[in-house]
Amino acid sequence: MILKKFEDLPDFLRTDGVKPYYDILVKKKKSLFFKRVLDIFIAVIGIFVLSLPMLLIAVIIKLTSKGPAIYKQERVTTYGKHFRIWKFRTMVVDADKKGELTHSDDDRVTSIGMVLRKYRLDELPQIFHVLSGKMSIVGTRPEVPFYVEQYTDEMNATLLMPAGVTSLASITFKDEAELLDKAEDVDKVYVETILPQKMEYNLKYISRFGFRRDIYLILKTVKEVFT
Repeated sequence: MILKKFEDLPDFLRTDGVKPYYDILVKKKKSLFFKRVLDIFIAVIGIFVLSLPMLLIAVIIKLTSKGPAIYKQERVTTYGKHFRIWKFRTMVVDADKKGELTHSDDDRVTSIGMVLRKYRLDELPQIFHVLSGKMSIVGTRPEVPFYVEQYTDEMNATLLMPAGVTSLASITFKDEAELLDKAEDVDKVYVETILPQKMEYNLKYISRFGFRRDIYLILKTVKEVFT
């Protein structure tokens, strides 16, 4: 990816909280270039290899529950741009009307949806977003606009790069639903407790950004999925 000049960034990113992270990324233009090359390579190979499995998953979803196979939702990526993320539908239709967050025994999750979530197969359609540049293989998981509005100035630094399919934060908080099980107000707990902790990992990723670290996080994600 090509990083914009600081003066060309949206107003909400031209702050003292974002500047230190911007300065780090400016010095790593080669790593950013190779990150994009890696994204394209994995996306092309992934689409070729996963097309048939994704088609099979889509058919199973359609046969086991009412509604579309693909779930689309507005999320936020680079420089605060909004896009419609694609995921395999794992919940009943209109489930998000009862809240964005889910807990471990959420009755809105379908039977096939439980399997897809366990092995992160619901994320597979996002490989097309990686190819288009809306997302990257590694980066901060894209949040819905409501939660992005809760970001501090420093947290906004995560929007200097494309949203990611995986990250150290998403690996660490893979059991996030269980953490929300006992919460009376899941939104409050997420915004005040979980989100800040996840952002610590995301900001640390930027401060230590490098091409080899992306490779490490990709391999770590594969290991976590299979173990």
